[in-house]
Amino acid sequence: MREYLEGQLKSVWPELRVVARAANGLEALRMIDEEAPDVAFLDIRMPGLTGLDVAARLAEGAKPPQIVFVTAFDQYAVEAFEHSAVDYLLKPASLDRLEKTVAKLKARFAAPAPASAQAAQAVALQALLAQLAAWPASALAPAPAPAPAAAPLQWIRATHGEETRLIPIEEVIYFQSNDKYTSVFVADGESLIRTPISKLREQLDEQQFWQIHRSVIVAARHVAGTRQDFRGRLMVQLKGRPEQLVVSRNYADLFRGM
Repeated sequence: MREYLEGQLKSVWPELRVVARAANGLEALRMIDEEAPDVAFLDIRMPGLTGLDVAARLAEGAKPPQIVFVTAFDQYAVEAFEHSAVDYLLKPASLDRLEKTVAKLKARFAAPAPASAQAAQAVALQALLAQLAAWPASALAPAPAPAPAAAPLQWIRATHGEETRLIPIEEVIYFQSNDKYTSVFVADGESLIRTPISKLREQLDEQQFWQIHRSVIVAARHVAGTRQDFRGRLMVQLKGRPEQLVVSRNYADLFRGM
């Protein structure tokens, strides 16, 4: 969402310089203290501290930044703040709505900022915080921290004839789906697993394994190069192996510049 908002802002406010992006409320508070930005876009729900918590602490300072709240709440709920001194954005913010926010911010920056105006800004922020405090606590609670990502798959338990093999992931050359099974190709043969290739992809290190077709995932270390066949299809050539694997158009960008 941060990347999306930053991209939208660049479209409507090219001269804006983004000095920091924070992943949670505590980080936002620290970065604002260090960078002293003119504007802070605060998500209402953030891990650690909510956007409201951060805004409340900033309001205690001598010169708080202009604050734009970013919310995912129902539009009817946020309409109450349409005429508020500080703005809000409903996620995902459209370019039209973002242009209005930017116009409001530019107008503030263009106007002289005597001490009385800064005091009025702090008062307006406090008023908005009081209004937002009336919302259900569950809606304003910090978002739960994301679960840590599972470690990439290290071993494959596969069937090879009547045997069950435990294959280290670094020995795999490529995977290819076959109806109900996925074939696992290593240097000395082919084994089978029941895991669908779509599920298998989620467990692989995407830096080490590239999906090149909806039915094929190849180990990057075994890719020797690419070529086009007589039909114009992009083909992956493997190191020391005769197979040539078709790259579908959806994944051709992986090999641009090779």
